Amino acid sequence: MTPATQPTRRLLGVEWLTIVYVVITTIMTLFYFDTLQHPIQMLGLRAIAAGLIVLANMAALHLSPRWALAVRTMPLLALLVWWYPETYDFCSQLPYKDHWFAAADQQLFGCQPSLLFAQVLPQTLWSEAFNMGYYAYYYMMAAVIIYYIVRQPDDYNRATTIFLGSFFVFYLIFEFLPVGGPQYYFQALTDIYGVDVYKLTGHTAAAAQELIKINGTGTPAGMFPDVGHYFASHEAAMLPEVKGIFSQLVIGAQEYGEHPTAAFPSSHVGMSTVTMLLAWRADNRRLFYILMPFYLLLVAATVYIRAHYLIDSIAGLIFAAILYYLFNRFIPYD
Repeated sequence: MTPATQPTRRLLGVEWLTIVYVVITTIMTLFYFDTLQHPIQMLGLRAIAAGLIVLANMAALHLSPRWALAVRTMPLLALLVWWYPETYDFCSQLPYKDHWFAAADQQLFGCQPSLLFAQVLPQTLWSEAFNMGYYAYYYMMAAVIIYYIVRQPDDYNRATTIFLGSFFVFYLIFEFLPVGGPQYYFQALTDIYGVDVYKLTGHTAAAAQELIKINGTGTPAGMFPDVGHYFASHEAAMLPEVKGIFSQLVIGAQEYGEHPTAAFPSSHVGMSTVTMLLAWRADNRRLFYILMPFYLLLVAATVYIRAHYLIDSIAGLIFAAILYYLFNRFIPYD
């Protein structure tokens, strides 16, 4: 690793990762060009990313090593906000697989946790606590990244490479494995079949009847319907009830920037876990312990607000551990 006290003109890990992601998604954009909604804008964003790398490297020559690193990395990290909506553009080209994950939850847990959780704990106190945790997602990540550049700059290059690399892996999975999540899937079942999805919370006679209503007489109760390309043209979601300021903030954020995409594995769980692992390896554990309550609430919130099937959140934990190990172990940081 190149210490922050030693300037380098070579490409940083985040710059190489951005270039790789831009190349892969440019090929995908050209492949789907005729069916994407905004292919020209998507190609333009890739040109902007390339330009940012060039301009940031030029500007960094006139800065101290520490702030040169910040100038070269921060714009690329900020681009994650613009890359995310594209996962919907790409994954909506393929048939959605929500029925796999609804069925997996039913088989593994005997119910639909994403429907049941908020019913078991409907009180405003719980709703606000979980929504607060979910909303803390971006602030947790920003706090850890800022901590590294301010207090631990010699490890900043490594931390941002792990961070951005993990994000890109999640995004690529989303683009090739379309899963909208329970808030979209169960709303679709209501809109298409007119079923009462809250009866699907367990292996009960009511659940069996609702699934038979969907699939026809004699269909096994564990069989969930394939909605195919439905989400390419329908984005109605089961939004949680507004019970306070944090639930209102989450609903507002979802209405503004959420789409039927990015459900499996949960990047909220995955990237917050990567964030916590980076906080743990920092030279002061205080930040880790401060963030821990928000992290626990966030993980639970992914299911509570119906953003993810429970299997998605479990997979997010597993993927985070694997990605953290692989990027930390095998990616050079010089």
